[in-house]
Amino acid sequence: MHSYFGFLCLVSYFLKSLPQVLCQRTHANVLTNETDAFINRVLADWNSPGGIAVAVVRKDDQGAWNVETKGYGAATANGDKVTENTLFGIGSNSKLFTILATGLLINNATLSPRLEWTSKMASILPTWGLWDTTAAKEATIIDVMSHRTGLPGHDFSYKWSDDVPRLIEKMKYQRPSAEFRDVFQYSNNMYSVLSYLPTVLLPSKIPFTRYVKQTIFDRLNMTSTTYSFSVARSTGLLADGMARQGINFSDNPFGGIPRALPFWATAGNEDGNLVSGGAGIISNAVDLAIWLQTLLSNGLRPGTNESVIPAEVTEKVSAGVSVQAGAAQFPELSPLVYGGGAQRGTYRGHEILERGGSIPGFNTQVARLPFDNLGVAVLTNDNDYGSFIIQVIKGRLLDEALGLDKIDWHSRFKALALTTPPRATPRPTNASLPWTDFITLTGTYDNPGYGKFELCLIAPKHPGASRSCAALASNAPTILPGAVEADIPTFLAEWDNPGFSHIRLTHFNGNVFNLSTLSSFPANDSSKPYWTHGGDSSFSSGAYAEAAAEGRHVGIGFTGIWGAGAGVPGPIGSTVRERAEVWFHKIPYDMDFHLE
Repeated sequence: MHSYFGFLCLVSYFLKSLPQVLCQRTHANVLTNETDAFINRVLADWNSPGGIAVAVVRKDDQGAWNVETKGYGAATANGDKVTENTLFGIGSNSKLFTILATGLLINNATLSPRLEWTSKMASILPTWGLWDTTAAKEATIIDVMSHRTGLPGHDFSYKWSDDVPRLIEKMKYQRPSAEFRDVFQYSNNMYSVLSYLPTVLLPSKIPFTRYVKQTIFDRLNMTSTTYSFSVARSTGLLADGMARQGINFSDNPFGGIPRALPFWATAGNEDGNLVSGGAGIISNAVDLAIWLQTLLSNGLRPGTNESVIPAEVTEKVSAGVSVQAGAAQFPELSPLVYGGGAQRGTYRGHEILERGGSIPGFNTQVARLPFDNLGVAVLTNDNDYGSFIIQVIKGRLLDEALGLDKIDWHSRFKALALTTPPRATPRPTNASLPWTDFITLTGTYDNPGYGKFELCLIAPKHPGASRSCAALASNAPTILPGAVEADIPTFLAEWDNPGFSHIRLTHFNGNVFNLSTLSSFPANDSSKPYWTHGGDSSFSSGAYAEAAAEGRHVGIGFTGIWGAGAGVPGPIGSTVRERAEVWFHKIPYDMDFHLE
């Protein structure tokens, strides 16, 4: 078809006799009955408890946009269907809005002194600081947006009780995993930092979320898009994040009981919260179609061509700075570079800028092919397999739109999903005890980059437990059913984190404990009011804790949690503190403990 089109245009050029319209490419719809059947089949094959919303936008040779939006599957546990207006949390696809909003500040000629992409964070934020003094002094907006400060994710450090200024204060105590500007290491924290800039720099001290609403959402008429859970909920269109309780990876990986998850980020209303800059936006297929057209038009509003985001800003954040992936995941893809808020590579020879987003209950993919004037957004409320499903559907939509032979992305990603997680090493039957008794390890621990937590001994029972630990031990069978095995010494701690509610330490051998994250969710069942997500002890997360004494000081080191970049080696050292990613000391420092 493409070669025939080219031949007609060539004849028209020489003969001037064919109608000019033959040389103006128009596009057939991508969301055909065949595509609908494919998407519904994917949802069925993965036994998805959720649904899908998609947006496809393409500009033809006459400059007209063909916009398609549609929904499939279940939006809520009550069986409401997904439509193009269903609202989803878009996760890290929020980051592009954050860095473009930063670009608007840079483009703001009224700021004095002017902000630049090369402005150093230390000159912008008085409380800015990092463990690495060179990074603290030299890091610029470009370094922060492209994830090359040397800091890993440190997602465990997030606490709902924090605000962004508190997060910035904590960052100077978080251990780096690489040298400054050495390697790409994804960090949600850095986009939380960027979200603080409008409040710091503008005379109005406007909250970041209201700044983005005024300068981007409102000007683009993205009327359904918001940072506010309460605003989204009030529409009646917010999807439930749908998870599966009790997945058995060995017998039936696509089984389990469908469960609706509470929305993960409810604080802050329209003033936002700690995670707004990194993952806070709620949107739908209709508004993301507007967003894709805007990005493909270098910041122009669809329909009016009004400049909402200056072209130099969109171009700056779209250019690669860091190498995100030095090798392609599949033969049809390419290595990836990262600028701000999106990765850049190729899809079957076509340049593509895209970003995935993942938060509890939701997974999204937003992709644009600038030289093809093509954009695709895929949103799902499938918590457990949504990250695979969106890739399957994105690939199918791109193949359809580009007129390419269709790759069986479905089989490829299903095979990845069915890859059995690594089995946990069984606890030795004759496991040795730690250097001290388990009761000595109970208590409050602190790390200035992470904050405090109270470690409670749940099994065996601790008769002298604090009031809060006694309450947790009493409630654990109800709020975290199945999380504690009575015959394995187990600690629990409440953890005020966006991604999980508790951590669990189960004794493995000697001073080493397996470390798991758990989430307690309501089950809407009076006989079993809660269910536990995460923490399957038969599989290994690779995270562990190691208890130690330094003189008369008790501490615990966590390893396998800080989210370093691919191939970045972990810390080494002769002591637990030196080889731990994060070291927590027990309060008070001076302890009377019993050596076994």
